[in-house]
Amino acid sequence: MPLASPLPPVTVVLDRHDDALYTHTALAAHHLPAGRITLHPGPGTTSETGLAHDLLVALGKPPLLPGRFPGGRQPAWEAATAWMTALPVTRLTVLRAHRLTARRAMRLLRLQALTGIHLTLVCHRPHLPAALHQALRTADYSVTTDFEAARRHYYGTPITEPPPADKPAGPARRWLTLPALDRLVSYDSPRPCTAPCTPPPIAWRHRPPPVPLTAPTAQRVAHRLHTATAHPRLAAALAAALITGASLQQLATARPRDYDTAAATLALHDRARYTDGCAAYPVPPWAGVFLRAAVCFTRLVSGEDQELLAAPGDRAHLLRVAETAKLRPPQPPAARRQGPVGRVEWDWRERQEAERYDATPAGHARPSRR
Repeated sequence: MPLASPLPPVTVVLDRHDDALYTHTALAAHHLPAGRITLHPGPGTTSETGLAHDLLVALGKPPLLPGRFPGGRQPAWEAATAWMTALPVTRLTVLRAHRLTARRAMRLLRLQALTGIHLTLVCHRPHLPAALHQALRTADYSVTTDFEAARRHYYGTPITEPPPADKPAGPARRWLTLPALDRLVSYDSPRPCTAPCTPPPIAWRHRPPPVPLTAPTAQRVAHRLHTATAHPRLAAALAAALITGASLQQLATARPRDYDTAAATLALHDRARYTDGCAAYPVPPWAGVFLRAAVCFTRLVSGEDQELLAAPGDRAHLLRVAETAKLRPPQPPAARRQGPVGRVEWDWRERQEAERYDATPAGHARPSRR
């Protein structure tokens, strides 16, 4: 997915004497809300995947993606690209660039081609290393040794110092109990539409809409999802569950084309009408970041016809991410618990409905819609 607009030239900063001021200034410029990332690669890693893991950490993510992947290759670069596109990140400064192999430098150039970032490579040596020179042969780049020029590239022009970091309101480790997650493990089984489908806006005829999150709660949810997983699909699936109240099976019907960025809607499909039929759900800004990342990630990894969000086979990973983020549905009273204290019971709503159905006299049971 290369960008159509011209890429900004790569900037190479030569820190001839390995002056700590260059490093400290670059690290001080790191401020994700302002779109600036400073990557300080681990000294013991030389692999391309290791560099991608370092980049995910710089983006505030855990370095590993849960789940199984084709060929056993973890799509860490695709995940980093997706998050940088969605957040969005506009500037990436890479320290210790003189240690990059040609392949790792090419990975960074490919990342720039996909995202359009301003890429600054800081070499703490008096000369451009051979490996980096080889990688830059096909790139438009400039070299500077001037500290003030380097600082302008770290921060952008005009230089803006980072404001204090936003802190999510409330205790970080307290559970957030969210009724919209009640149906996440529901046993309905809608399937994606095989023919083109443009669903109407959701009408909420068969169930009440989820209560919109308050601004402080949405901020806390977004912060927790960002730090709980690097996997765009899993994070986006939980965000989508909170704005739609849908089950994992219905979330899995969405494809990349079902997220309309301009209209800020997400289409889910249900031709058999297990719940509300095919419908388009409004997407608030806090959730749009996760859906944009999932769209980019899915297109990079598998294309247009694969699940945009978590698939049914990802259920265990999805619930683990939710529990890592301390997000859960309402829990049963202590006397009704079936598991040990402290374990989240995801199927409490399903059990309640089954118990009510079993208690209904046979003559009053509702006929199946199938």
